[in-house]
Amino acid sequence: MTSAVITGTGLFTPPHAISNEALVQAYNLWAEYYNSEHAAEIEAGQLEAKPFSNAEFIEKASGIKQRYVLDRDGILDPQRMKPYLPERSNEALSQQAEMSVSAARDALQQAQVDPATLDMVIVACSNPQRAYPAVAIEVQAALGAGGFAYDMNVACSSATFGLQAAANAIQSGQAKRVLMVNPEICTGHLNFCDRDSHFIFGDACTAMIIEASDQAHNQAGFEILGTKLKTQFSNNIRNNAGFLNRCDESGLGALDKLFVQEGRKVFKEVCPMVADIMRHHLAALEIEPAQLSRLWLHQANLNMNQLIAKRVLGRPATEVEAPVILDRYANTSSAGSIIAFHLHQQDLGPGALGHICSFGAGYSVGSVVLRKQG
Repeated sequence: MTSAVITGTGLFTPPHAISNEALVQAYNLWAEYYNSEHAAEIEAGQLEAKPFSNAEFIEKASGIKQRYVLDRDGILDPQRMKPYLPERSNEALSQQAEMSVSAARDALQQAQVDPATLDMVIVACSNPQRAYPAVAIEVQAALGAGGFAYDMNVACSSATFGLQAAANAIQSGQAKRVLMVNPEICTGHLNFCDRDSHFIFGDACTAMIIEASDQAHNQAGFEILGTKLKTQFSNNIRNNAGFLNRCDESGLGALDKLFVQEGRKVFKEVCPMVADIMRHHLAALEIEPAQLSRLWLHQANLNMNQLIAKRVLGRPATEVEAPVILDRYANTSSAGSIIAFHLHQQDLGPGALGHICSFGAGYSVGSVVLRKQG
């Protein structure tokens, strides 16, 4: 069977960064105004006062110190508290397609691939900006790629599920060369007026070229040794935004039309599930955890990553073994583990083994085991 190889990666980082301190200042100004405007209702017990936030709380709870965003001013405006991303005309390249093309060009260059030779394009992300036409088909056209394209959404595991789809297409002979991109505009679905979640997300886009091994020009890529996926229904991470919202006017302003989660439940339920899946996947491939040189984990929460890595390795992982990028990028949904892979794999020599793993809403878990070529 033809093996699938990751031969190129790319990253689009937005131009604006917001520190915890700047985010907290904007939120606290909004909370102060809210509490003042609703003082009577709060005093009467009809409403709860909005709690204040602080930078130390954010870093301790998540490991996040800053995040990159497409729009800074709208988020930090206490009278707006959301990004301002003007709608583009149908003839203009969409925001997600623009991000995807930028990241894709870097991946194509690294892989030494002409976009015209692509057989397949997948846009895999938590929140595609529209229903149709598929953003992937728009990216395909913008790059001049061949073949076919489609969007897919498995929340924070979209990239790993996309990797399996690409690998399957290559192994079945359906495609020889695939582009998989993850344009995540997470700030668009984040409630910046919620103290417990306003700091979680940032924006970014990653890209990967996956090729049949006999087609690869870049001989220093990563062979995909195996993929393993799992889903288990849970309401603990949810976003109810969708086209049916307009059919019930009473719910248009409901907070569950944005990102909501039960963080403590997620931590308790997801960590053991992810560690078990990773260990069983490695065992099925006859790989001992001690043989791994790198863990590229989903970048949602530092405490979760440290616990999962410890359960997989049987000891705490070093910063080199389990690199962290969420301190700078925050949670970028499906792009997070791929950012970690993109930025922390150049030092690995031929034969080195690594493990990409995502986990998120669904619940969904994606496990991809790699071996460095060269």
